[in-house]
Amino acid sequence: MPTRILPAAGDADAARSLSALLARLPDAEPVAPVADSTRLVDTLARLAAESVDELPEVVVVHERIGPVPALELIREVALRFPAVGVVLVTSDTGPGLLQAAMDHGARGLVTLPLVHEELAARVHAVAQWSAGVRRHLGGGGDGPPGAGGTVVTVSGAKGGVGTTLVAIQLALAAQESGRSTALVDMDLQTGDVAAYLDVQFRRSVADLAAITDISPRVLADAVFRHDSGLALLLAPGEGERGEEVTDRAARQIVATLRSRYEVVVVDCGAQMGGAGAAAVESADRALLVTTPDVLAVRGAKRAVRMWDRLQIRKAEETTVVVNRHTRGTEIQPALIQRITGTGVADTTVPAHFKELQGAVDAGRVHELDNRGTVKQALWTLAAELGLTRGAPTGHRTPGRAPAARRRRKEGRKETKATKEKRT
Repeated sequence: MPTRILPAAGDADAARSLSALLARLPDAEPVAPVADSTRLVDTLARLAAESVDELPEVVVVHERIGPVPALELIREVALRFPAVGVVLVTSDTGPGLLQAAMDHGARGLVTLPLVHEELAARVHAVAQWSAGVRRHLGGGGDGPPGAGGTVVTVSGAKGGVGTTLVAIQLALAAQESGRSTALVDMDLQTGDVAAYLDVQFRRSVADLAAITDISPRVLADAVFRHDSGLALLLAPGEGERGEEVTDRAARQIVATLRSRYEVVVVDCGAQMGGAGAAAVESADRALLVTTPDVLAVRGAKRAVRMWDRLQIRKAEETTVVVNRHTRGTEIQPALIQRITGTGVADTTVPAHFKELQGAVDAGRVHELDNRGTVKQALWTLAAELGLTRGAPTGHRTPGRAPAARRRRKEGRKETKATKEKRT
């Protein structure tokens, strides 16, 4: 069976040279090269969603790749797609880089200028390793083990639009439906997930920032297990410690959580720093929460444009969630979609703060009434986003009255009709 090889190089000349040389390898089936780290991860995720068997056996990463540096990209691929072997192509022949590449998950290293025999030997060895891993994983199995979990980031168009509440309820809905779920507070200076859930904690996301290889035991020590079943990785209690969480650390933390949980929800807050940007860039779904007012929608438009300029996220890859929606407001979802150029979630969250105030003040938002329209809308949103497995227990879809209530309404209609006949 031919070995499928996916080259990734940011430089067009390097990509052509690499592809030409790979095409000459025996039993090789090189596919079209990708030009940046985002396209590489997106391509692998799309293939893994079909089956682990659809993934290429070997990915060859050229040192001139971006925007994510080559070593960081290799770490993300190794964590998210463990059945894929990665070969690094580099001009650095020092032992330091070799050790760093191995530490980040590379299965081999080839130096520039490329030599046919060296490249062939390394690709062959990595392909054999990949085949062994896939046999261990049992082929396709019941799902794509190489794909890891789904990462959803929740960002705010501005402060006070309900970002944290949305993130918490999405995570609760996923957990309640039977999917193992982690909730990360990446609002590093002003995060309030702990306050919303009445949690006292010692460890935070900052404690993982300096660790180069996050083992399951280290991760378990940093995660707080909430009564709802959620795994919480919280923002540091001292806001200044948020600076310890670099974009590199954020990528590693999110990738590690992805490999351990079926759903990872990241609350990025309204202020976008390097860590939040890294999370949004690596997410499967990026949500942007806004309210239907001029200032918030303007903030959403500003955020979308900034993400595009910084090559974090394209507008069409972002989904806006409209919170505190009413039918009477002048700014409706369709208008927000035209202004921002993004997608807009079909599910809107109604403006019924009275349902929330007691639970928010008490730090018990995980105990919202199932009959409340806000909770119903947010859990319906979770289902729309594909975060839940079936309908969570105790939840019903907004707009569908229970049978008893429906019968009472029909009885009232019949009584009214009878009275009209009598008169």
